[in-house]
Amino acid sequence: MYTVGIITASDKGSQGKREDLSGQTIKEIIEKENYKVTEYIIVPDEKEEIKNAIIDMVDNKSIDLVLTTGGTGFSKRDVTPEATKEVIDKETPGISEGIRNFSFKITPKAMLSRATSGIRKNSLIINMPGSPKAVRESLEYILKALSHGMDILKGNDSECAED
Repeated sequence: MYTVGIITASDKGSQGKREDLSGQTIKEIIEKENYKVTEYIIVPDEKEEIKNAIIDMVDNKSIDLVLTTGGTGFSKRDVTPEATKEVIDKETPGISEGIRNFSFKITPKAMLSRATSGIRKNSLIINMPGSPKAVRESLEYILKALSHGMDILKGNDSECAED
C-alpha cells in the first residue's frame, strides 16, 4: 500500500472561505485503490508554501505519491506547476500529457492546463486539475498506469512490457 499526500493550493480554501471539494474528491478516489492518504493540507497559492509542502511530504514524511490540486491555470496566482518544477529531480511529462489528452475529449479548455508531474527522490508528484469533476475524470483515467508506475518507482516491479 502506497502513502499519499494531498496538497490543495487555494487562497480561499486556506482561509476557510471555500470548501475543498477537489482535495476531498482525490481522497475519495485514491482510498478506493491501494493507497492510503496520510497527509492532506490546504495552502495558499504561494510558490514557497507549495514547494515547502511538497518537500516536507517527500523528504520528511517519505510519502510515496503527492497529488496537488489547484493553481494550474492562467491566473497570476496559479503557481503550482512552477513550485513543482523547482522541487522535482526528473519530469514525468507523459502523465500530464496523458491527462490533458484525455481531457481534450471532454473539453477544449484542457489546453489551458499548465499542470506538470515529476519525481523527487523516491516519490511521484502530480499536479491535478482544480475542479472536482476534472479531478475525478483525470484520476480515474490514470489509475491503472499510475499503479504500475508506482511499482516501478518503488522497485516492486521492473518490467514495463506487456505479454
